[in-house]
Amino acid sequence: MIKEGISQSILVSGESGAGKTESTKMLMCYLAHMGGSSKSEGRSVEQQVLESSPVLEAFGNAKTVRNNNSSRFGKFVELQFNSRGRISGAAIRTYLLERSRVCQVSDPERNYHCFYLLCAAPAEDREKYKLGNPKTFHYLNQSNCIELAGVDDTKEYVDTRRAMDVVGISSDEQDAIFRVVAAILHLGNIEFGKTSDGDASQPKDDQSRFHLKTSAELLMCNEKALEDSLCKRVMVTRDETITKSLNPNDAAVSRDALAKIIYSRLFDWLVNKINNSIGQDPESKFLIGVLDIYGFESFKTNSFEQFCINLTNEKLQQHFNQHVFKMEQEEYTREEIDWSYIEFVDNQDILDLIEKKPGGIIALLDEACMFPRSTHETFAEKLYQTFKDHKRFTKPKLSRTGFTICHYAGDVTYQTELFLDKNKDYVVAEHQALLSASNCSFVSGLFPPLPEESSKSSKFSSIGSRFKQQLQSLLETLSATEPHYIRCVKPNNLLKPAIFEIGVMEAIRISCAGYPTRKTFDEFLTRFKVLAPNALNGR
Repeated sequence: MIKEGISQSILVSGESGAGKTESTKMLMCYLAHMGGSSKSEGRSVEQQVLESSPVLEAFGNAKTVRNNNSSRFGKFVELQFNSRGRISGAAIRTYLLERSRVCQVSDPERNYHCFYLLCAAPAEDREKYKLGNPKTFHYLNQSNCIELAGVDDTKEYVDTRRAMDVVGISSDEQDAIFRVVAAILHLGNIEFGKTSDGDASQPKDDQSRFHLKTSAELLMCNEKALEDSLCKRVMVTRDETITKSLNPNDAAVSRDALAKIIYSRLFDWLVNKINNSIGQDPESKFLIGVLDIYGFESFKTNSFEQFCINLTNEKLQQHFNQHVFKMEQEEYTREEIDWSYIEFVDNQDILDLIEKKPGGIIALLDEACMFPRSTHETFAEKLYQTFKDHKRFTKPKLSRTGFTICHYAGDVTYQTELFLDKNKDYVVAEHQALLSASNCSFVSGLFPPLPEESSKSSKFSSIGSRFKQQLQSLLETLSATEPHYIRCVKPNNLLKPAIFEIGVMEAIRISCAGYPTRKTFDEFLTRFKVLAPNALNGR
């Protein structure tokens, strides 16, 4: 970076469970060591960057089928350097936290680590937040996996609090953070039953009333207002205000929506707090960006999250193709280097299938979200009609709502049942009003008052389209750097040798057959003349 005057990027890629997060942590330790200040007063930038990892892992990682510490968000760490090659600032960008995990966990996976850490906290903390055995909480006991082998959640809790200290999160802020985490657990235990006079809903029993009261206390909001925000909806027309009661099923959906948006806002606050504490250097000359983003995923059931994750991997695969295949071979042709052209799989057609506007899958999803009568069935039918002749898209046999995409890493079948709901980014007006009025400045700060024009319920915001824009911005940043690729390889799902299933063979072939490192003669001599001084002297 210093010698050539070019910013660098390191892309750590590979499927879920291949070791990307651990590789990234080792990279960050190395860069912090090489670019760190010899001495500094207080917390150094490099210390804060390193300690941000355990904080974000506690709130953004979870056990999945394939990985005990799976990142459920993407992360791009931008290390900024001064002209002397010392770290002078940093910024962390995150992508697409998996919100649905807060309320829905399948066996044998776990929810986010922080919930279990808090349930294993010292007794005084557990008592303060009115917590007990994690098996007693609905958001945690949907799976039989509560503990992780070799992981001490009590120690992890203490380590997380220590890391929070280093990244500049005060003790008062830490207390507020864990009160919010505890409130989410209590929210999940509120069950609903019908009222005696009809189809309206109310907390089902005394136990649910206890959790309602505790949630309100932890969020520092009015208990009755919390109950109403879960069980009722207010519709304002030109002439009147109508209050509609929700049935028990809809009240449970409302409860889960509240839990998800609170957790999402909490995670965003953590990222912003860390960035503000570290600080960016506006006079920075260079940067080294390290990308740790979700690996390719294909499960028994794949939803909107896997769709976005696999789009990310397709984009990164294209970036890899662009640099390792297309540009390599074009340069060899220009320089008339003896070279046998190597065929590789170009995935541009998959990206067009997903991203094209109009007519791509995301555009059709946004269109469906804007029509009140759209369902996942009508959305799936639209996909079948639009892409019936596309070679990368197929309709699974005996399925009326699933679709299969032939990705670079293999075929993945997606279920559309929750695509529409998960693509809509909005806060229920009653939830917004409740939390913005909280007596806790931390909670109300997570839900600042909305501008008048954006508070209208008809305003639709697409998570898929916004994520697509974030990916485009990321790729533009990467394109302005010299990329370095680390492929974490989990060769196959069978744990057998000599079977490669994830698109690495083309990379290996082109690296073996070509010249992956390009230097001018002057650069080469400057760097390696020490190896053969006599040969150079006699030249």
